[in-house]
Amino acid sequence: METVTLTHTAALARLGHALSDGTRARILLALRDAPAYPSDLAATLGVSKQVMSNQLACLRGCGLVVGRQDGRRTEYRLSDPHLAHALGDMLRLALVVDPDCCGPDCTCATPGAPHGPTGAEDAA
Repeated sequence: METVTLTHTAALARLGHALSDGTRARILLALRDAPAYPSDLAATLGVSKQVMSNQLACLRGCGLVVGRQDGRRTEYRLSDPHLAHALGDMLRLALVVDPDCCGPDCTCATPGAPHGPTGAEDAA
């Protein structure tokens, strides 16, 4: 059995913090599919550019997303490809734990597919 260290605990706590906010979770799910610019993410998720900026700063601080300068704009992506798979695995687990959270045709656990719940209720 692998020894659990404070570093492991801190890493999981950062991930938990990032996922504790519905908007941040929606950003991470959106970035599973492809990198995106903050203004595009804000429009897609229905939040202000200021909210998007704040949430991306939090996700950067947690080490979950990275930005790449593209002229005057910054394109964001997940910091590691393994994160996309981990998010899908966690979502599939959540659907097993609470099968009523999505309808029978939900594809939100599949990267590249249109995502089921919009999370609009989390933005309130």
